[in-house]
Amino acid sequence: MKQPLQSLEQLLDTISTLTRNNEKVSLGMVVESIGNRSFGPLLMLIGITLFSPLSGIPGMSVFMGSFIMLIAVQMLIGREQFWLPRCILNRSIEHSKLQKALNWLSKPARGIDRFLKPRLTFLVNNGGSYGIASLSVVIGLFMPFMELLPFSSSTAGFALLLLGLALVVHDGLLVLLAVLIFTTTFTLIIVNIL
Repeated sequence: MKQPLQSLEQLLDTISTLTRNNEKVSLGMVVESIGNRSFGPLLMLIGITLFSPLSGIPGMSVFMGSFIMLIAVQMLIGREQFWLPRCILNRSIEHSKLQKALNWLSKPARGIDRFLKPRLTFLVNNGGSYGIASLSVVIGLFMPFMELLPFSSSTAGFALLLLGLALVVHDGLLVLLAVLIFTTTFTLIIVNIL
């Protein structure tokens, strides 16, 4: 049985091991390596993807929005194991591009991990985790609109990364920060659309 992830750096290291032995790394391979019952690490994975240079790929926001919705809704209905369609799991990226993104994220990950600790745990335990899943659904619904405002998907990705980290390390302060970031991004999108 694999050990649960407890930090952002552990998540990046787990994904990095896949780039050593494979020419292309599929989303299915990544999900299998981090565990397909772990909502926090999966949110972190989506957040990292959207926050990294990979978010510049056209359509990535819409694709990740559907991925968020699938996972968050399954968490809300209490599924024990997440189901994802083959068309999503088979999506892959060249190992060199993935490793470049992971290298870009490794130094900030080490710095972020130093500040994480369990606090305000009521925001991440029991009912709090359902609140995080509900917020994730809202973020997923707004992802297509984030294509209209440059870097908004990156800020939403950062909010998702914080929510995933909050679940992994039980740090409720990260939930509050994620809500603030997403609220600001949401406001900017509405202002630009109107």
